[in-house]
Amino acid sequence: MHYQPLKLAAFYNAGSELLPEGRVLPGGGKLWHGIPFLLGPSSAPKKGLLRKKKAKPSAIAVGRGARTEPLEIPIKSNARHIIIAHRLIDSKMVSEGEPAGKACADYVFVYDDGTSVGVPVRERLEIATVPANWGLWPMLAVPDQKDHLMPRDKGEWGAIGFRQTEAQQGNARDYFLYPWTNPLPQKKVAAIRVIPHGPRFIIGAITLSHLEEFPFNRAAKRNVKIVLPKKDDAKKPLEVEVDRGVASYPYSLPEKRAEQFLADAMKGYGEKQNWTTNPSFVEIAATPSATVTVKQEGKNLGAVNWGELQKKKKIKASPRLEMMLVDEGRNWVKTTVVDDATGRPIPCRVHFRSRDGIPFQPHGHHHFVNQNLGSWHSDIGGDVRLGQITYAYINGKCEGWLPRGEVIVDIARGFEYAPIREKITIQPGQQDLTFRLKKTRDMARERYFSGDTHVHFLSTQGSHLEAAGEGLNVVNLLLSQWGHLFTNTEEFIGGPSVSPDGKTIVYATQENRQHMLGHLTLLGLKEPVYPWCTDGPSESEIGTNLETTLCRWADACHAQGGTVVLPHIPTPNCEPAALIATGRVDAAEFLISETFNVTEYYRYLNCGYKLPLVGGTDKMSSDVPVGLYRTYVYIPDDEPFTYDNWCKHLKAGNTFQSGGPLLTIKVDGQPMGATVDLPGNGGTVEVEVQADSILPMVSIEVVMNGAVVAKTEEKQGARSMRLKARLKVERHSWIAARCGGAETYLKSPTHHDCWQRRISAHTSPVYIAVGGDWWMFDPGTASYMLTLIKGGLEYIHKRSVQWGKGTVSHSHRQEDHEKYLSEPFQQAINAIHKRMHELNIPH
Repeated sequence: MHYQPLKLAAFYNAGSELLPEGRVLPGGGKLWHGIPFLLGPSSAPKKGLLRKKKAKPSAIAVGRGARTEPLEIPIKSNARHIIIAHRLIDSKMVSEGEPAGKACADYVFVYDDGTSVGVPVRERLEIATVPANWGLWPMLAVPDQKDHLMPRDKGEWGAIGFRQTEAQQGNARDYFLYPWTNPLPQKKVAAIRVIPHGPRFIIGAITLSHLEEFPFNRAAKRNVKIVLPKKDDAKKPLEVEVDRGVASYPYSLPEKRAEQFLADAMKGYGEKQNWTTNPSFVEIAATPSATVTVKQEGKNLGAVNWGELQKKKKIKASPRLEMMLVDEGRNWVKTTVVDDATGRPIPCRVHFRSRDGIPFQPHGHHHFVNQNLGSWHSDIGGDVRLGQITYAYINGKCEGWLPRGEVIVDIARGFEYAPIREKITIQPGQQDLTFRLKKTRDMARERYFSGDTHVHFLSTQGSHLEAAGEGLNVVNLLLSQWGHLFTNTEEFIGGPSVSPDGKTIVYATQENRQHMLGHLTLLGLKEPVYPWCTDGPSESEIGTNLETTLCRWADACHAQGGTVVLPHIPTPNCEPAALIATGRVDAAEFLISETFNVTEYYRYLNCGYKLPLVGGTDKMSSDVPVGLYRTYVYIPDDEPFTYDNWCKHLKAGNTFQSGGPLLTIKVDGQPMGATVDLPGNGGTVEVEVQADSILPMVSIEVVMNGAVVAKTEEKQGARSMRLKARLKVERHSWIAARCGGAETYLKSPTHHDCWQRRISAHTSPVYIAVGGDWWMFDPGTASYMLTLIKGGLEYIHKRSVQWGKGTVSHSHRQEDHEKYLSEPFQQAINAIHKRMHELNIPH
């Protein structure tokens, strides 16, 4: 028998009457930290009965007001350790400021030969009150409750913040456990002599240990790989229990082997998430005698002895479970990532893992963001998750534990640097690493500056860090409203925040939203535009009225000199048609590259509306990197890179949207946004397209008026592609370039962000005017726009929620509220009718 609880019933002299009202001493057998203890009878009252003044004795009370003379408890054993469950009753440390270390008693361990060893029992060292005040646990005893994990995917609403800590410190529910190690194990301990020194305390139980190991774990965690041979088991979540120690949550390991991961084309950009639990890993810290049990849905898959697993390294616990120790030690390593051209540290994002796929992220960063659960508006900033991988954003330097032996490193910095994914070896004494990132194309030198038009929930400083780590120049950090939640309002200063080196600009501005009419991004605001959202969930509060429209928000933004972007074209799809018809939108944003939004964008171009294209991420969680879809804006050499200039030239249209490839087009030498003039009978234009990418491309396409008119392919994948074509143009047209990573643009591979966005790019158009000012019109699109606009009017008049007439004063201060809401829609209808009239099209 490893552990032997003693029977102390002959010495019981007190019960729960010593405790504060409502508290009782436990009774019976208890298993604390996997160690058995035998307590006296429970003094808890029976259900429905009040506690008696004098409870049944169930413990030993010593000190003033209890037993004051020495007490001798027989042991008669060669015990290696003796564990005493005790708790202090009288304490003036907090109430009256008495110093820690006050003597409560001496425990004298008497050997058979009459010799003895004594140890003091002092407040804050060997004993404390229960529950102990925060930060005042005893230093040399452990609480009866172990450190434990929070429920992984459930729990009380009020504990949502604590859930992110994952683990909670164990506290004493009833007793602190003081372990005494026998310095002379060859001699038999005859008895324990308890010599009181004043303050009352309780001894509840004593257990003898006959193991060489210390009763409570002192070994740090080690990594264990779990393999489930049966496929059906891999579909269920795992639970790992350790009786004499602790375990982390188990996490799935990557499906691919290390060699496959190293060869994957998505270097620096994550990998597919393994949604099964085979293989998995868990971190375990335990005593050698501990039992590690793996369960699914409460049922055992198998169990192993921890000491045996550490010796053998691999054990087949059952036909359904194999466990392997995959921990050969670790070093604290300082890592520096430098720009290959300058030799200076450069911001980036990094991921480290063992050969088995176990992450070893820098100190202060997550191995798994928010336990790999959803992180909408929760635990945002400093890390990003792309499928299986969590990356840490660093300023070029980081430090933390790395495993000895083979380590796989994955480093990336936006689309202009070649990512690093390689295997290195950490030697036992090694504590420094250096990596060099090489730039493949310098877009800022070409005067194209990148930005993300659509970011939520980060702080300004967090935006600077992540933007620098992604090689992104501009972050538009959008405050907004989500029902009763207002976000990033504290970040708004009415101007740009510029990094010390001038390379990164963060502007806290707004996205105003309405669930039916649409959303609108207002860039460069000097003052807030109210209300931020309107007309009920999920944008505004429940039960609220329709106070304004997107067109009015656009007008307010333009009045401040701001820039209006139509985000995630076209949804919500109603008022965008009115905005475009009245010229209130400065650019359209691709959030994804799918048939629906690409077709919508082409539809408006074909109807004669010049719309520069931008890219934004709509980042609202840690599984979206800033700038994964980004905008490159050209700023001429004679103008500095500033936020105002970036927005000014964004509206001018020399832009392209990128989800990886760096794509530019020239038509007769003219860039995106320009107009090429041809005579009335048309002519031929020369098109030049250039595409470079850190991710493989297999095609680039030239699109004219929505149709592919030229294309080049590299089916095996290429990192650089060029296309030249001569195109005949007979009427007013637009020409753009697009790039995908597979057979066609709309079937390209996807990133590993939560949106699964396509690896693609698309330029803004070059406009071709034939025989006069550029003009295009499509009757089908005009009819479509009128349908949406009239539907918006119907919504305002027949469905929108409104205050009763005369009961409120509106923010616009006009008496006829519905007229105020309707006017922009009527302006849009008139604008479309005017264009139809000029072309003699019936309407």
